[in-house]
Amino acid sequence: MTTQNSRSDSTRSAAIVGAGQTGVTAALGLLDAGFEVTVYSDRDQRALRDDVPATGTALIFGEAQAAEQALGLSTYTDRAPLHGGLTVRIAGPDRAELIEFDGAFDGYSGVAVDTRLKADERLTAFQERGGRFVVGEVTPEKLDSIAAAHDLTLVATGRGGLSALFPIDDARTVYDAPQRTLLTLTVTGLGHDENVFAHRSPAGGARSGFSILGDQGEGWWGPYLHKDAGPSWAFLGWARPGSEWEKRFTAADSAQSAHRIIVDLYRDYLDWDLPEVLATRVIAEDEHSWLRGAVRPVFREGLGHTAGGHPVAALGDTAVAYDPIAGQGAQSGLIQAQRLVAAAATHDGPFDDAWITAQYTGFLAARAEPAAHVTRLFLGDPELTDVGNQFFAAAAVDPRFASALVGLLHRPQPFHGIETTDAAGEFITGVTGEDAASLLARFAPAGRFSRSGYAAPATAR
Repeated sequence: MTTQNSRSDSTRSAAIVGAGQTGVTAALGLLDAGFEVTVYSDRDQRALRDDVPATGTALIFGEAQAAEQALGLSTYTDRAPLHGGLTVRIAGPDRAELIEFDGAFDGYSGVAVDTRLKADERLTAFQERGGRFVVGEVTPEKLDSIAAAHDLTLVATGRGGLSALFPIDDARTVYDAPQRTLLTLTVTGLGHDENVFAHRSPAGGARSGFSILGDQGEGWWGPYLHKDAGPSWAFLGWARPGSEWEKRFTAADSAQSAHRIIVDLYRDYLDWDLPEVLATRVIAEDEHSWLRGAVRPVFREGLGHTAGGHPVAALGDTAVAYDPIAGQGAQSGLIQAQRLVAAAATHDGPFDDAWITAQYTGFLAARAEPAAHVTRLFLGDPELTDVGNQFFAAAAVDPRFASALVGLLHRPQPFHGIETTDAAGEFITGVTGEDAASLLARFAPAGRFSRSGYAAPATAR
């Protein structure tokens, strides 16, 4: 039960359209705040768990975990393998091995949980506590009747479907197309001890690893909790438009083919991690353990209206779609859900246009806009190239800045507004206590990254 919210003397009703992680999180929070809550989904609970892929890795850091805790929900840190930091390696278009660092998370751990598992368990708890779950397609016409029958209606159907009710915010939307083609896969075969990825960090398998290849894209490996296999590993790759990686990613049509593509990718381009990749195995019992696609980063208006004029609020990916390269999507959705629940629990008036707009405006400033800015940094946005060069070089020189840089994935707000090299230098100096120019003058290219000497245990082969 949530401890942050006080129940109203009168019963109010809420509808959540969409039964993904963010939608059911908001539903549980509103239920505990005294609302009568109905969740609508176009799939039944079994299908939501077993017939669809997980939507990315859903890596969650400290601020988003705090949002879950404020709602009285498990963060899964007692069940999932934890991320204690992020190791980064950057090579140029000519394959020159330039930058490497090991950034530790300060005061928190990252945790990546299969969204199908988390949504399933929260949906079960929701129904056990008296929430209502309705299965069936919600068309715009159906949404009109739903919104008419409830005091508050949240739309959390993701980037498709009903998202068209919420106009794109052109002022905040930077890109007119996806910036990467994505490929993700969950695997077993690796543990999480210090022998795994030991060449990248003494922490070994307690770190996630990020590799950037200038003209091709990025690859990430991280500890993961799969709905069936339990503790495992997830791969997420980003291919630049027109690259060889993009050609390879688009050929994936199954978990097995995705695995072959990833193994070949590391053999041909990122061989420093190859022994660990060769040890991985596809999760045979989950045919949906992989996903291929592309995401256009988009801000939408947080307020929409049904045909009958009833106000509805956008939640999660329906409101803001991020490229997943900086892990901001799932985090922002959870934070937005917690903020909405907290505001709704203490609100005595109608959930009208003004109320929905005020909540969304506050969320944009507090999380969404800084999260999008950090995402642009990790995407290598041309407008932030010089800033990124300074930041990654500083991280290679000073471990304190390495931790501050990866800490922006947890708390992106300190980076908001940093768009020039002067501002970047001030930030570096503020973190390290050293003049940025002097610190950066000590940078030298890595030369050659250490290669993995990992040998899979005989029992894992």
